[in-house]
Amino acid sequence: MTRLLVAVSAIAVLVAGPVAAQPVDRLAINGIIDQGLNHSEVMQTAAYLTDRIGGRMTNSPQMREAEAWTQQRFRDWGLSNVRAEGFEFGRGWSIVRSSARMTAPRVLDLRVIPIAWTPSTDGVIRGEVVVAPITSAGQFEPWRGKLQGKIVMLSRPDTGSEPTEPAFRRWTDAELANPNTFVQPRNDPDAAERAARTGRADFALRLDAFLAEEGALAWVRMSPRDGGLLHGTGYTYRSGATPTVPGMELAAEDYRRLARLARTDTPPTLELMSEVRFHDDDVNAYNILADIPGTSRSGEYVMAGAHLDSWVASDGAVDNAAGSAVVMEAARILKALGVRPKRTIRFALWSGEEQGILGSLAYVDRHLATRAPMEDPAMASLPNGQTWRARWPIQPRPGYRNLVAYFNLDNGSGRIRGINAEGNVAAVPVFEQWLAPFASMGASTVSLRNSGGTDHVYMQSVGVPGYQFIQDPLDYGSRLHHTSIDSYDHLRPDDLRQAAVILASFLLNAANADEPLPRMPLPTRPTASDPFAWPGGD
Repeated sequence: MTRLLVAVSAIAVLVAGPVAAQPVDRLAINGIIDQGLNHSEVMQTAAYLTDRIGGRMTNSPQMREAEAWTQQRFRDWGLSNVRAEGFEFGRGWSIVRSSARMTAPRVLDLRVIPIAWTPSTDGVIRGEVVVAPITSAGQFEPWRGKLQGKIVMLSRPDTGSEPTEPAFRRWTDAELANPNTFVQPRNDPDAAERAARTGRADFALRLDAFLAEEGALAWVRMSPRDGGLLHGTGYTYRSGATPTVPGMELAAEDYRRLARLARTDTPPTLELMSEVRFHDDDVNAYNILADIPGTSRSGEYVMAGAHLDSWVASDGAVDNAAGSAVVMEAARILKALGVRPKRTIRFALWSGEEQGILGSLAYVDRHLATRAPMEDPAMASLPNGQTWRARWPIQPRPGYRNLVAYFNLDNGSGRIRGINAEGNVAAVPVFEQWLAPFASMGASTVSLRNSGGTDHVYMQSVGVPGYQFIQDPLDYGSRLHHTSIDSYDHLRPDDLRQAAVILASFLLNAANADEPLPRMPLPTRPTASDPFAWPGGD
Protein backbone atom coordinates (compact mmCIF):
# COMPACT_ATOMS: atom_id res chain seq x y z
CA MET A 1 0.00 0.00 0.00
CA THR A 2 1.07 3.60 -0.43
CA ARG A 3 1.11 4.16 3.31
CA LEU A 4 -0.40 2.51 6.40
CA LEU A 5 -3.01 4.49 8.30
CA VAL A 6 -5.37 2.30 10.30
CA ALA A 7 -6.81 3.41 13.61
CA VAL A 8 -8.02 0.66 15.89
CA SER A 9 -10.74 1.12 18.47
CA ALA A 10 -13.88 -0.55 19.72
CA ILE A 11 -17.32 0.76 18.94
CA ALA A 12 -19.41 2.95 21.15
CA VAL A 13 -23.18 3.23 20.85
CA LEU A 14 -23.42 5.81 18.09
CA VAL A 15 -26.26 4.53 15.92
CA ALA A 16 -28.33 7.15 14.14
CA GLY A 17 -31.54 5.15 14.37
CA PRO A 18 -32.87 1.61 13.99
CA VAL A 19 -31.18 -0.44 11.28
CA ALA A 20 -32.88 -3.43 9.68
CA ALA A 21 -31.45 -6.76 10.81
CA GLN A 22 -29.06 -8.34 8.33
CA PRO A 23 -29.42 -12.08 8.98
CA VAL A 24 -26.32 -14.27 8.90
CA ASP A 25 -26.61 -17.70 7.27
CA ARG A 26 -24.47 -19.70 9.69
CA LEU A 27 -24.90 -22.93 7.73
CA ALA A 28 -23.31 -21.20 4.74
CA ILE A 29 -20.54 -19.95 7.02
CA ASN A 30 -19.90 -23.53 8.14
CA GLY A 31 -19.26 -24.38 4.50
CA ILE A 32 -16.98 -21.37 4.06
CA ILE A 33 -14.96 -22.31 7.15
CA ASP A 34 -14.57 -25.91 5.99
CA GLN A 35 -13.55 -24.93 2.45
CA GLY A 36 -11.27 -22.11 3.60
CA LEU A 37 -9.47 -23.97 6.40
CA ASN A 38 -9.42 -27.59 5.23
CA HIS A 39 -9.05 -27.12 1.48
CA SER A 40 -7.26 -23.78 1.22
CA GLU A 41 -5.18 -22.77 -1.79
CA VAL A 42 -4.27 -19.31 -0.53
CA MET A 43 -0.60 -20.10 0.06
CA GLN A 44 -0.19 -21.73 -3.36
CA THR A 45 -1.60 -18.56 -4.89
CA ALA A 46 0.69 -16.35 -2.81
CA ALA A 47 3.72 -18.47 -3.67
CA TYR A 48 3.10 -18.18 -7.41
CA LEU A 49 2.73 -14.42 -7.21
CA THR A 50 5.92 -14.04 -5.15
CA ASP A 51 8.37 -16.91 -5.72
CA ARG A 52 7.44 -17.52 -9.37
CA ILE A 53 6.53 -14.05 -10.69
CA GLY A 54 8.21 -11.79 -8.14
CA GLY A 55 7.92 -8.03 -7.74
CA ARG A 56 5.10 -6.67 -9.90
CA MET A 57 5.91 -3.06 -10.83
CA THR A 58 3.03 -1.50 -12.74
CA ASN A 59 3.40 -2.12 -16.51
CA SER A 60 6.54 -4.23 -16.05
CA PRO A 61 6.86 -7.67 -17.72
CA GLN A 62 6.29 -9.26 -14.30
CA MET A 63 3.03 -7.35 -13.85
CA ARG A 64 1.90 -8.42 -17.33
CA GLU A 65 2.56 -12.03 -16.33
CA ALA A 66 0.58 -11.55 -13.12
CA GLU A 67 -2.33 -10.00 -15.05
CA ALA A 68 -2.50 -13.02 -17.37
CA TRP A 69 -2.05 -15.64 -14.64
CA THR A 70 -4.66 -14.24 -12.26
CA GLN A 71 -7.23 -14.06 -15.04
CA GLN A 72 -6.58 -17.69 -15.91
CA ARG A 73 -6.96 -18.74 -12.28
CA PHE A 74 -10.34 -17.00 -12.05
CA ARG A 75 -11.41 -18.81 -15.23
CA ASP A 76 -10.12 -22.15 -13.91
CA TRP A 77 -12.29 -21.70 -10.81
CA GLY A 78 -15.36 -20.98 -12.95
CA LEU A 79 -15.85 -17.25 -12.45
CA SER A 80 -17.67 -15.24 -15.11
CA ASN A 81 -16.88 -12.10 -17.08
CA VAL A 82 -13.16 -12.31 -16.33
CA ARG A 83 -11.50 -9.32 -17.93
CA ALA A 84 -8.65 -6.83 -17.86
CA GLU A 85 -9.89 -3.23 -17.78
CA GLY A 86 -7.29 -0.75 -18.94
CA PHE A 87 -6.51 2.82 -17.94
CA GLU A 88 -3.77 5.17 -19.09
CA PHE A 89 -0.65 4.91 -16.95
CA GLY A 90 2.73 5.37 -18.64
CA ARG A 91 6.02 3.54 -18.97
CA GLY A 92 6.89 0.11 -17.67
CA TRP A 93 10.26 -0.29 -15.94
CA SER A 94 12.34 -3.18 -14.62
CA ILE A 95 15.76 -3.79 -13.10
CA VAL A 96 18.32 -6.00 -14.83
CA ARG A 97 21.19 -5.59 -12.37
CA SER A 98 22.93 -3.01 -10.22
CA SER A 99 25.95 -2.61 -7.97
CA ALA A 100 27.80 -0.06 -5.88
CA ARG A 101 31.32 -0.04 -4.47
CA MET A 102 33.39 2.40 -2.49
CA THR A 103 36.87 2.48 -4.02
CA ALA A 104 38.58 4.97 -1.68
CA PRO A 105 39.71 5.35 1.03
CA ARG A 106 39.19 1.57 0.99
CA VAL A 107 37.37 -0.94 -1.17
CA LEU A 108 33.92 -1.95 0.07
CA ASP A 109 30.84 -3.36 -1.66
CA LEU A 110 27.69 -1.39 -0.81
CA ARG A 111 24.00 -2.31 -0.77
CA VAL A 112 22.10 -0.48 -3.49
CA ILE A 113 18.97 -0.45 -5.65
CA PRO A 114 18.07 1.77 -8.64
CA ILE A 115 15.29 4.31 -8.09
CA ALA A 116 12.17 3.36 -10.05
CA TRP A 117 11.86 5.00 -13.49
CA THR A 118 15.36 6.49 -13.44
CA PRO A 119 17.69 5.57 -16.34
CA SER A 120 20.68 3.26 -16.47
CA THR A 121 24.20 4.45 -15.88
CA ASP A 122 26.53 4.44 -18.88
CA GLY A 123 28.22 1.24 -17.79
CA VAL A 124 30.22 1.58 -14.59
CA ILE A 125 30.57 5.23 -13.55
CA ARG A 126 33.19 6.50 -11.13
CA GLY A 127 33.36 9.71 -9.19
CA GLU A 128 33.79 11.54 -5.91
CA VAL A 129 30.76 12.10 -3.72
CA VAL A 130 29.38 15.40 -2.56
CA VAL A 131 26.80 15.58 0.22
CA ALA A 132 24.21 18.10 -0.99
CA PRO A 133 20.94 17.70 0.91
CA ILE A 134 18.22 18.99 -1.43
CA THR A 135 14.53 18.56 -0.69
CA SER A 136 13.05 21.54 -2.55
CA ALA A 137 13.76 23.71 -5.57
CA GLY A 138 14.62 26.56 -3.23
CA GLN A 139 17.77 24.66 -2.21
CA PHE A 140 19.26 24.45 -5.72
CA GLU A 141 21.13 27.76 -5.77
CA PRO A 142 23.81 27.06 -3.11
CA TRP A 143 24.98 24.04 -5.10
CA ARG A 144 25.40 25.66 -8.50
CA GLY A 145 28.87 25.11 -9.90
CA LYS A 146 29.73 22.43 -7.32
CA LEU A 147 28.31 19.20 -8.76
CA GLN A 148 30.15 18.74 -12.07
CA GLY A 149 31.38 15.15 -12.38
CA LYS A 150 30.14 14.29 -8.89
CA ILE A 151 27.93 11.58 -7.46
CA VAL A 152 25.48 13.67 -5.45
CA MET A 153 24.23 12.43 -2.07
CA LEU A 154 20.85 14.12 -1.70
CA SER A 155 19.67 12.91 1.73
CA ARG A 156 20.58 14.69 4.94
CA PRO A 157 22.40 12.07 7.05
CA ASP A 158 20.86 11.26 10.41
CA THR A 159 22.15 9.34 13.41
CA GLY A 160 20.20 6.14 12.88
CA SER A 161 17.18 4.59 14.49
CA GLU A 162 18.09 1.68 16.70
CA PRO A 163 14.83 -0.14 17.49
CA THR A 164 13.34 0.24 20.95
CA GLU A 165 10.24 -1.92 20.37
CA PRO A 166 9.77 -5.44 18.97
CA ALA A 167 9.57 -5.51 15.18
CA PHE A 168 6.74 -8.07 15.25
CA ARG A 169 3.52 -7.50 17.16
CA ARG A 170 -0.18 -8.31 17.23
CA TRP A 171 -2.96 -6.12 18.57
CA THR A 172 -3.65 -6.91 22.20
CA ASP A 173 -7.16 -7.23 23.59
CA ALA A 174 -6.54 -4.03 25.54
CA GLU A 175 -5.62 -2.12 22.38
CA LEU A 176 -8.69 -3.40 20.57
CA ALA A 177 -10.89 -2.57 23.58
CA ASN A 178 -9.91 1.09 23.85
CA PRO A 179 -12.91 3.42 23.96
CA ASN A 180 -14.02 4.52 20.53
CA THR A 181 -13.43 8.18 19.74
CA PHE A 182 -15.15 9.74 16.78
CA VAL A 183 -12.55 11.87 15.00
CA GLN A 184 -14.05 14.95 13.40
CA PRO A 185 -12.74 15.85 9.94
CA ARG A 186 -10.38 18.79 9.66
CA ASN A 187 -11.45 20.63 6.51
CA ASP A 188 -9.14 23.05 4.75
CA PRO A 189 -10.80 23.96 1.43
CA ASP A 190 -7.46 24.99 -0.11
CA ALA A 191 -5.40 21.98 1.03
CA ALA A 192 -6.32 19.69 -1.87
CA GLU A 193 -5.42 22.32 -4.44
CA ARG A 194 -2.09 23.06 -2.73
CA ALA A 195 -1.29 19.34 -2.71
CA ALA A 196 -2.20 19.03 -6.39
CA ARG A 197 0.28 21.76 -7.31
CA THR A 198 3.20 20.01 -5.54
CA GLY A 199 3.20 16.40 -6.72
CA ARG A 200 6.18 14.14 -6.02
CA ALA A 201 6.98 13.60 -9.69
CA ASP A 202 6.98 17.35 -10.38
CA PHE A 203 9.83 18.02 -7.94
CA ALA A 204 11.71 14.91 -9.08
CA LEU A 205 11.77 16.21 -12.66
CA ARG A 206 12.87 19.70 -11.58
CA LEU A 207 15.65 18.13 -9.52
CA ASP A 208 16.70 15.95 -12.45
CA ALA A 209 16.89 18.98 -14.75
CA PHE A 210 19.05 20.84 -12.22
CA LEU A 211 21.45 17.91 -11.73
CA ALA A 212 21.76 17.39 -15.49
CA GLU A 213 22.47 21.09 -16.05
CA GLU A 214 25.15 20.99 -13.38
CA GLY A 215 26.83 17.92 -14.89
CA ALA A 216 26.24 15.45 -12.03
CA LEU A 217 27.08 11.84 -12.88
CA ALA A 218 24.33 10.34 -10.71
CA TRP A 219 22.51 10.87 -7.43
CA VAL A 220 21.97 8.66 -4.43
CA ARG A 221 19.62 8.86 -1.49
CA MET A 222 19.61 7.18 1.91
CA SER A 223 17.20 4.33 2.65
CA PRO A 224 14.52 5.53 5.09
CA ARG A 225 15.00 2.38 7.21
CA ASP A 226 18.02 0.94 8.97
CA GLY A 227 19.00 -2.72 8.97
CA GLY A 228 20.28 -2.83 5.41
CA LEU A 229 16.76 -2.49 4.01
CA LEU A 230 16.24 -1.01 0.54
CA HIS A 231 13.15 0.35 -1.22
CA GLY A 232 13.82 2.01 -4.57
CA THR A 233 10.44 3.73 -4.86
CA GLY A 234 10.01 6.44 -7.50
CA TYR A 235 7.18 8.16 -9.36
CA THR A 236 8.39 9.49 -12.72
CA TYR A 237 6.43 6.91 -14.74
CA ARG A 238 4.62 9.22 -17.15
CA SER A 239 5.49 8.92 -20.84
CA GLY A 240 7.57 11.87 -22.01
CA ALA A 241 8.63 12.76 -18.47
CA THR A 242 11.56 10.43 -17.77
CA PRO A 243 14.62 11.65 -15.82
CA THR A 244 18.01 11.73 -17.52
CA VAL A 245 20.31 11.38 -14.47
CA PRO A 246 20.58 7.90 -12.89
CA GLY A 247 19.32 7.63 -9.31
CA MET A 248 20.04 4.97 -6.70
CA GLU A 249 19.22 4.25 -3.06
CA LEU A 250 21.93 3.12 -0.64
CA ALA A 251 21.39 1.22 2.59
CA ALA A 252 21.22 3.70 5.45
CA GLU A 253 24.33 2.37 7.16
CA ASP A 254 26.35 2.54 3.92
CA TYR A 255 25.08 6.06 3.21
CA ARG A 256 26.00 7.36 6.65
CA ARG A 257 29.50 5.87 6.38
CA LEU A 258 30.05 7.74 3.11
CA ALA A 259 28.68 10.96 4.62
CA ARG A 260 31.07 10.72 7.57
CA LEU A 261 34.04 10.08 5.30
CA ALA A 262 33.02 13.04 3.15
CA ARG A 263 33.78 15.31 6.12
CA THR A 264 37.35 14.00 6.54
CA ASP A 265 40.54 14.66 4.59
CA THR A 266 39.94 11.46 2.56
CA PRO A 267 36.55 11.96 0.83
CA PRO A 268 35.25 8.73 -0.68
CA THR A 269 34.99 7.78 -4.31
CA LEU A 270 32.33 5.43 -5.69
CA GLU A 271 31.70 3.06 -8.56
CA LEU A 272 28.03 2.74 -9.53
CA MET A 273 26.36 0.55 -12.12
CA SER A 274 22.66 0.44 -12.91
CA GLU A 275 21.14 -1.46 -15.83
CA VAL A 276 17.39 -1.01 -16.17
CA ARG A 277 14.86 -1.37 -18.97
CA PHE A 278 11.86 0.69 -19.99
CA HIS A 279 8.80 -0.99 -21.49
CA ASP A 280 6.71 1.16 -23.81
CA ASP A 281 4.76 -1.39 -25.87
CA ASP A 282 1.54 -0.60 -23.93
CA VAL A 283 1.09 2.54 -21.82
CA ASN A 284 -2.15 1.22 -20.28
CA ALA A 285 -2.21 -0.48 -16.89
CA TYR A 286 -4.92 -3.05 -16.23
CA ASN A 287 -7.27 -3.86 -13.37
CA ILE A 288 -8.29 -7.53 -13.28
CA LEU A 289 -12.01 -8.13 -12.64
CA ALA A 290 -14.07 -11.31 -12.28
CA ASP A 291 -17.65 -12.01 -11.19
CA ILE A 292 -19.91 -14.54 -9.54
CA PRO A 293 -23.22 -13.49 -11.15
CA GLY A 294 -26.20 -12.55 -9.02
CA THR A 295 -29.58 -14.20 -9.42
CA SER A 296 -31.73 -11.15 -8.60
CA ARG A 297 -31.33 -7.48 -7.53
CA SER A 298 -30.52 -6.66 -11.15
CA GLY A 299 -27.45 -4.47 -11.53
CA GLU A 300 -26.47 -4.45 -7.85
CA TYR A 301 -23.14 -5.92 -6.82
CA VAL A 302 -20.75 -6.24 -3.91
CA MET A 303 -17.01 -6.20 -4.34
CA ALA A 304 -13.70 -7.20 -2.79
CA GLY A 305 -10.34 -5.88 -3.90
CA ALA A 306 -6.62 -5.74 -3.29
CA HIS A 307 -3.79 -4.29 -5.32
CA LEU A 308 -1.78 -6.68 -7.44
CA ASP A 309 1.09 -4.33 -8.18
CA SER A 310 4.09 -3.95 -5.90
CA TRP A 311 7.53 -2.42 -5.77
CA VAL A 312 10.49 -4.52 -6.88
CA ALA A 313 13.02 -4.38 -4.06
CA SER A 314 11.71 -7.87 -3.27
CA ASP A 315 8.69 -9.99 -4.24
CA GLY A 316 5.85 -7.82 -2.93
CA ALA A 317 4.60 -10.52 -0.55
CA VAL A 318 2.90 -8.69 2.32
CA ASP A 319 2.36 -5.65 0.08
CA ASN A 320 0.27 -6.92 -1.47
CA ALA A 321 0.40 -10.50 -2.73
CA ALA A 322 -1.15 -11.30 0.66
CA GLY A 323 -4.28 -9.25 0.01
CA SER A 324 -4.48 -10.37 -3.62
CA ALA A 325 -4.22 -14.03 -2.61
CA VAL A 326 -6.96 -13.57 0.01
CA VAL A 327 -9.29 -11.94 -2.51
CA MET A 328 -8.63 -14.74 -5.00
CA GLU A 329 -9.10 -17.37 -2.30
CA ALA A 330 -12.45 -15.86 -1.30
CA ALA A 331 -13.50 -16.18 -4.94
CA ARG A 332 -12.34 -19.80 -5.06
CA ILE A 333 -14.14 -20.66 -1.81
CA LEU A 334 -17.47 -19.23 -2.93
CA LYS A 335 -17.29 -20.89 -6.35
CA ALA A 336 -16.31 -24.22 -4.79
CA LEU A 337 -19.43 -24.01 -2.63
CA GLY A 338 -21.61 -23.27 -5.64
CA VAL A 339 -23.18 -20.18 -4.11
CA ARG A 340 -25.91 -18.38 -6.06
CA PRO A 341 -25.97 -14.92 -4.48
CA LYS A 342 -28.78 -12.42 -4.97
CA ARG A 343 -26.33 -9.69 -5.94
CA THR A 344 -23.30 -10.20 -8.17
CA ILE A 345 -20.03 -10.62 -6.27
CA ARG A 346 -17.14 -8.91 -8.05
CA PHE A 347 -13.43 -9.44 -7.36
CA ALA A 348 -10.86 -6.79 -8.27
CA LEU A 349 -7.07 -6.89 -8.43
CA TRP A 350 -5.96 -3.30 -8.83
CA SER A 351 -2.95 -1.90 -10.66
CA GLY A 352 -1.05 1.32 -10.04
CA GLU A 353 -1.86 1.48 -6.33
CA GLU A 354 1.74 2.15 -5.40
CA GLN A 355 1.89 5.17 -7.71
CA GLY A 356 -1.16 6.88 -6.18
CA ILE A 357 -4.10 4.44 -5.94
CA LEU A 358 -4.55 4.87 -9.68
CA GLY A 359 -6.33 1.63 -10.63
CA SER A 360 -9.23 1.89 -8.21
CA LEU A 361 -9.50 5.61 -9.02
CA ALA A 362 -9.86 4.71 -12.70
CA TYR A 363 -12.65 2.28 -11.79
CA VAL A 364 -14.46 4.89 -9.68
CA ASP A 365 -14.10 7.51 -12.40
CA ARG A 366 -15.37 5.16 -15.12
CA HIS A 367 -18.19 3.33 -13.32
CA LEU A 368 -19.27 5.21 -10.19
CA ALA A 369 -18.68 8.95 -10.13
CA THR A 370 -16.45 11.61 -11.55
CA ARG A 371 -15.68 15.18 -10.54
CA ALA A 372 -16.10 18.48 -12.32
CA PRO A 373 -13.06 19.65 -14.32
CA MET A 374 -10.72 22.32 -12.99
CA GLU A 375 -11.22 25.82 -14.38
CA ASP A 376 -7.55 26.74 -14.00
CA PRO A 377 -5.85 25.50 -17.24
CA ALA A 378 -2.61 24.69 -15.38
CA MET A 379 -4.49 22.58 -12.85
CA ALA A 380 -6.64 20.98 -15.55
CA SER A 381 -3.48 19.74 -17.30
CA LEU A 382 -2.34 17.75 -14.24
CA PRO A 383 -3.01 13.99 -13.97
CA ASN A 384 -6.49 13.00 -12.79
CA GLY A 385 -5.35 11.56 -9.47
CA GLN A 386 -3.34 14.65 -8.62
CA THR A 387 -6.38 16.96 -8.75
CA TRP A 388 -9.20 14.57 -7.81
CA ARG A 389 -9.83 15.81 -4.28
CA ALA A 390 -9.75 19.46 -5.33
CA ARG A 391 -12.57 19.19 -7.88
CA TRP A 392 -16.22 19.86 -7.06
CA PRO A 393 -19.00 18.92 -7.41
CA ILE A 394 -19.02 15.12 -7.47
CA GLN A 395 -21.00 13.88 -10.46
CA PRO A 396 -22.51 10.38 -9.94
CA ARG A 397 -22.57 8.09 -12.97
CA PRO A 398 -25.55 5.84 -13.86
CA GLY A 399 -23.97 2.90 -11.98
CA TYR A 400 -23.32 4.90 -8.82
CA ARG A 401 -25.83 3.10 -6.60
CA ASN A 402 -25.20 -0.37 -8.06
CA LEU A 403 -22.10 -0.96 -5.92
CA VAL A 404 -23.58 -1.54 -2.48
CA ALA A 405 -20.40 -2.56 -0.60
CA TYR A 406 -16.65 -2.76 -1.23
CA PHE A 407 -14.16 -4.54 1.07
CA ASN A 408 -10.39 -4.01 0.79
CA LEU A 409 -7.35 -5.98 1.98
CA ASP A 410 -4.02 -4.17 2.10
CA ASN A 411 -2.46 -4.28 5.56
CA GLY A 412 -0.09 -7.20 5.11
CA SER A 413 -0.29 -10.81 6.21
CA GLY A 414 -1.91 -10.32 9.64
CA ARG A 415 -5.19 -11.94 10.56
CA ILE A 416 -8.36 -9.88 10.45
CA ARG A 417 -9.30 -8.43 13.85
CA GLY A 418 -12.28 -6.36 12.72
CA ILE A 419 -13.28 -3.68 10.26
CA ASN A 420 -13.17 0.10 10.00
CA ALA A 421 -16.68 1.51 9.53
CA GLU A 422 -15.19 4.73 8.10
CA GLY A 423 -17.45 6.99 10.16
CA ASN A 424 -20.64 5.26 8.99
CA VAL A 425 -22.57 4.84 12.26
CA ALA A 426 -25.45 3.10 10.48
CA ALA A 427 -23.17 0.30 9.24
CA VAL A 428 -21.85 -0.53 12.71
CA PRO A 429 -24.61 -2.88 13.94
CA VAL A 430 -24.57 -4.71 10.61
CA PHE A 431 -20.83 -5.37 10.85
CA GLU A 432 -21.20 -6.48 14.46
CA GLN A 433 -23.69 -9.12 13.33
CA TRP A 434 -21.45 -10.26 10.48
CA LEU A 435 -18.38 -10.53 12.73
CA ALA A 436 -20.15 -12.41 15.52
CA PRO A 437 -19.39 -15.92 14.14
CA PHE A 438 -15.67 -15.09 14.07
CA ALA A 439 -15.11 -13.82 17.61
CA SER A 440 -13.34 -17.05 18.50
CA MET A 441 -10.99 -16.45 15.54
CA GLY A 442 -10.01 -13.08 17.00
CA ALA A 443 -12.20 -10.86 14.81
CA SER A 444 -14.78 -8.79 16.69
CA THR A 445 -13.79 -5.10 16.56
CA VAL A 446 -15.84 -2.53 14.65
CA SER A 447 -14.19 0.89 14.58
CA LEU A 448 -15.73 4.16 13.46
CA ARG A 449 -12.30 5.48 12.52
CA ASN A 450 -11.34 6.23 8.93
CA SER A 451 -8.45 4.41 7.30
CA GLY A 452 -6.53 5.70 4.32
CA GLY A 453 -3.75 5.12 1.84
CA THR A 454 -5.28 2.28 -0.17
CA ASP A 455 -7.93 1.29 -2.68
CA HIS A 456 -11.16 1.99 -0.82
CA VAL A 457 -10.46 5.68 -0.32
CA TYR A 458 -11.73 7.02 -3.64
CA MET A 459 -14.94 5.05 -3.16
CA GLN A 460 -15.36 6.60 0.25
CA SER A 461 -14.57 10.02 -1.22
CA VAL A 462 -17.67 9.85 -3.44
CA GLY A 463 -19.99 8.29 -0.82
CA VAL A 464 -19.79 4.65 -1.96
CA PRO A 465 -19.56 2.21 1.01
CA GLY A 466 -15.90 1.16 0.90
CA TYR A 467 -14.20 -0.46 3.88
CA GLN A 468 -10.75 -1.61 4.97
CA PHE A 469 -10.36 -4.52 7.39
CA ILE A 470 -8.34 -4.17 10.60
CA GLN A 471 -5.43 -6.61 10.57
CA ASP A 472 -2.71 -7.51 13.03
CA PRO A 473 0.32 -5.37 12.16
CA LEU A 474 2.94 -8.14 12.59
CA ASP A 475 6.17 -6.66 11.12
CA TYR A 476 4.50 -4.92 8.19
CA GLY A 477 5.26 -1.33 9.15
CA SER A 478 8.49 -2.02 11.02
CA ARG A 479 10.51 -3.74 8.30
CA LEU A 480 8.50 -5.20 5.38
CA HIS A 481 6.47 -2.40 3.75
CA HIS A 482 8.11 -1.68 0.34
CA THR A 483 11.41 -3.25 1.40
CA SER A 484 13.99 -5.67 0.06
CA ILE A 485 12.90 -8.47 2.44
CA ASP A 486 9.19 -8.49 1.53
CA SER A 487 9.22 -12.14 0.45
CA TYR A 488 7.01 -15.21 0.90
CA ASP A 489 8.88 -16.15 4.10
CA HIS A 490 7.07 -13.38 6.00
CA LEU A 491 3.54 -14.51 5.11
CA ARG A 492 1.45 -16.15 7.86
CA PRO A 493 -0.56 -19.09 6.47
CA ASP A 494 -3.00 -19.38 9.40
CA ASP A 495 -3.70 -15.64 9.26
CA LEU A 496 -4.32 -15.63 5.51
CA ARG A 497 -6.68 -18.58 5.73
CA GLN A 498 -8.64 -16.84 8.47
CA ALA A 499 -8.79 -13.64 6.43
CA ALA A 500 -10.09 -15.45 3.34
CA VAL A 501 -12.84 -17.12 5.36
CA ILE A 502 -14.00 -13.81 6.86
CA LEU A 503 -13.84 -11.99 3.52
CA ALA A 504 -15.87 -14.71 1.78
CA SER A 505 -18.45 -14.54 4.58
CA PHE A 506 -18.74 -10.74 4.38
CA LEU A 507 -19.20 -10.89 0.64
CA LEU A 508 -21.92 -13.51 0.85
CA ASN A 509 -23.71 -11.63 3.64
CA ALA A 510 -23.58 -8.38 1.66
CA ALA A 511 -24.71 -10.07 -1.54
CA ASN A 512 -27.73 -11.75 0.08
CA ALA A 513 -28.85 -9.04 2.52
CA ASP A 514 -32.43 -7.85 2.03
CA GLU A 515 -31.22 -4.26 2.19
CA PRO A 516 -27.91 -2.88 0.93
CA LEU A 517 -25.43 -1.50 3.42
CA PRO A 518 -26.33 2.02 4.60
CA ARG A 519 -24.62 4.74 2.61
CA MET A 520 -23.10 8.01 3.69
CA PRO A 521 -24.44 11.19 2.04
CA LEU A 522 -23.01 12.20 -1.31
CA PRO A 523 -20.07 14.45 -0.30
CA THR A 524 -20.24 18.13 -1.16
CA ARG A 525 -17.58 20.81 -0.88
CA PRO A 526 -16.82 21.12 2.87
CA THR A 527 -16.70 24.34 4.77
CA ALA A 528 -13.52 25.24 6.62
CA SER A 529 -13.10 23.81 10.11
CA ASP A 530 -11.37 27.07 11.01
CA PRO A 531 -13.09 29.83 9.05
CA PHE A 532 -10.59 32.39 10.36
CA ALA A 533 -7.37 30.56 9.40
CA TRP A 534 -4.99 32.57 7.22
CA PRO A 535 -4.63 31.06 3.73
CA GLY A 536 -1.43 29.57 2.39
CA GLY A 537 -0.56 27.07 5.15
CA ASP A 538 0.64 23.52 4.60
